[in-house]
Amino acid sequence: MNVLEWGFVAAVLTATTPVLLAALGGALCAQAGVFNIALEGQMLWGAFAAVVGSHYSGNAWVGVGLALVSTAVFSAILAVGSPRWAADPIILAIGINLLAVGLTGYGIRVLFDVSGTFSPDGLQGLDRMSFLSDVPVLGTVLGRQSPLVLLAILLALGLAFWVNRSATGLRLRGVGEHPEAAGSLGVDVQKYRTTVVLAAGGLCGLAGAQLSLGNVTVFTENMTAGRGWIAVAAVMLAANRPAWVLAACLGFGAAEAFGFRLQGVGAPQQLADAAPYIVTLVVLVATRLRWLRRTREVAV
Repeated sequence: MNVLEWGFVAAVLTATTPVLLAALGGALCAQAGVFNIALEGQMLWGAFAAVVGSHYSGNAWVGVGLALVSTAVFSAILAVGSPRWAADPIILAIGINLLAVGLTGYGIRVLFDVSGTFSPDGLQGLDRMSFLSDVPVLGTVLGRQSPLVLLAILLALGLAFWVNRSATGLRLRGVGEHPEAAGSLGVDVQKYRTTVVLAAGGLCGLAGAQLSLGNVTVFTENMTAGRGWIAVAAVMLAANRPAWVLAACLGFGAAEAFGFRLQGVGAPQQLADAAPYIVTLVVLVATRLRWLRRTREVAV
């Protein structure tokens, strides 16, 4: 088993992209003061919508567009309920996660007359960046990836710059850290939070589309398999900063890719599948310990 090769880097990027797109949405929500744990359900809905759009149109990019728009609409439950009606975002998010499981399970039976897995012949997946195939290193790393992989990396870097360097990004941080002060300066706190939660829903839609039409070409019930919760852990580890979210997600992606390599050398599938979740648990414990240490330092 060799992980010191460009092919392993490509596998890491493939595993990272869905988690990264969802985590960027979660980080933006956290910057605006909304703790969004609905990433799992929103990503699952995005994966389902992408397959529906691709199957009925015969074009994978129609599926991506449907996933983006419909997941943003789906996230309106949280976008309207929490900032405008002062509902508890945790309870709303739990409801969204449960609703997504039910709707996608019902939808696959009604629309496709199957249960479990939908993988028809001719289902269009996302195109590959094959024009990079002849470029040294880049061809190996990105040549067989969908454009959403490159888009996710660029979004992470762009959002890091926007949050820290632009006027609107700084206002967003103000809305999250000191909403009363931001409101007294004329910033519409509710508008910022509603817009950001809807945008985060769109990012989760892209995450689901990459999962069902980029990483594979199939929809399976509950196919997100905890990736949304891993994205929540990445947001907590990175303290809501998009650049560090990228770094955290690469770590989770490496754990998942390493798990697949373990299967290749005969390791039990259950052990390989558990690798990213073990990393997630370690991260959550480390985050909690870091929070306790800072709390004690402030108290002293």
